[in-house]
Amino acid sequence: MNIALVARHATPPQSDVLDPHCADQATHVNELCRALAAQGHDVVVYARKDAPELPDRMHIAPRLRAEFIHAGPASTVPPDQLPRYAGDIASYLATRWSTNAPDLVHAFGWTNGLAVLSATRERPLPLVQTFGSLASAQQRLRIVGADPTARVRMESCIARAATSVLASTSDEVAELAKLGVPSARVTLVPAGVDVGLFKPTRYAAKRPSEPTLIAVGSLAEYRGLEILLRCLSELPGAQLVIAGGPSADELEADHGYRILAKLAAQLGISDRVRFTGHVADQDLPALLRSADLLVSAARYEPQGITAIRAMACGIPVVATAVGAYRDAVIDGTTGVLVPPDRPGLLAKRLRDLLAYPMRTAAFGIAAADRAKSRYPWDRIARETVAAYERTIAMAPTAKAAPPAGIRAAGGRVVDRRGPTGRAPASRSAVRSTQRRTDARQSARSQPAFAPVGGHAA
Repeated sequence: MNIALVARHATPPQSDVLDPHCADQATHVNELCRALAAQGHDVVVYARKDAPELPDRMHIAPRLRAEFIHAGPASTVPPDQLPRYAGDIASYLATRWSTNAPDLVHAFGWTNGLAVLSATRERPLPLVQTFGSLASAQQRLRIVGADPTARVRMESCIARAATSVLASTSDEVAELAKLGVPSARVTLVPAGVDVGLFKPTRYAAKRPSEPTLIAVGSLAEYRGLEILLRCLSELPGAQLVIAGGPSADELEADHGYRILAKLAAQLGISDRVRFTGHVADQDLPALLRSADLLVSAARYEPQGITAIRAMACGIPVVATAVGAYRDAVIDGTTGVLVPPDRPGLLAKRLRDLLAYPMRTAAFGIAAADRAKSRYPWDRIARETVAAYERTIAMAPTAKAAPPAGIRAAGGRVVDRRGPTGRAPASRSAVRSTQRRTDARQSARSQPAFAPVGGHAA
């Protein structure tokens, strides 16, 4: 299958070129396209050129290439500025696909979905849409950011215009139903994990004697890091590692970091909290394995990549029962789920788990087994390809049912239409039309037209 992926990034995020707005999506695209290519599919990833050192085209791996589109500045831009470059992306794709069209297009993010729909207006192609996150959910949860009203409308239109939509979580499936997307066109395919990199191993980093919790991801308000700091104040002797945000040398200038550091000082726990800044993928497994638990108090989790990675490393997850956490974590088996906005209950669950190391170890074994069986990228790629095949089967083609007046006869398509291009009327319809025409003519001095089979009076 020839697959075109249109995404924000075509290469994995690096510590020196970090786009904090879509690191999880960049990881997802990078791992998925590699898995698709490894299974024998020809994949081209199209992305906006956001760094001057990027070439126009790049060979990434066998059967996997990237093309970088000149659309706007060759630098990272905030999400709310991306729509202004959708037209340039659409023009490039339309020209590119006019002579070399893929079998299917998979768009990541609503602005890329908009660009693909515009590019394929004259020559439709099967379109699979992945949003990553939905503005309607963010709006309902009051997640701080740019006004999502226009984005809500656009995502609804794009979701209904796409041939099919891939959702990452059960929550997203329900959200798409609220947007009016038929359930038959939605497929749930979660994010995956590189089980060769993220795995339990006896060579893990040495754990400190004190219990260690780790939180990985953005320093944004909706991630609930303030709640984790307050929980830590109720867990004497425990440590909290917060990995995420800008690079370590840029943390002091980050607004989210300053708020969290100030709160830690007020709670008297600064000596038990460590901020690492952004951690590259290759360094993350050892950091995860150095902790006892991955913790999250997020109100919204659309992909859950970090939770799946922690599970693959044999680290249980204690998190709010939202989004990807609710799908990935088996409560009481691979970790613990807590209702959102219950900080007291979250602190109690953490205290209970840390008091019984054998139970925590059992959770870790079950977590690693679940991640290895359910979330390896080769399985996720096969599920994605199955969704692609259904999408191609659903897409309108030239071989669709012929219009009225054309019927199949003996394996041939026979055109039964008249010279006007319309199907001929039945005899009863002709007689009915003639009676109506005769009645109208009797009231006029001059006929408007001669009836079928007759002549002017």
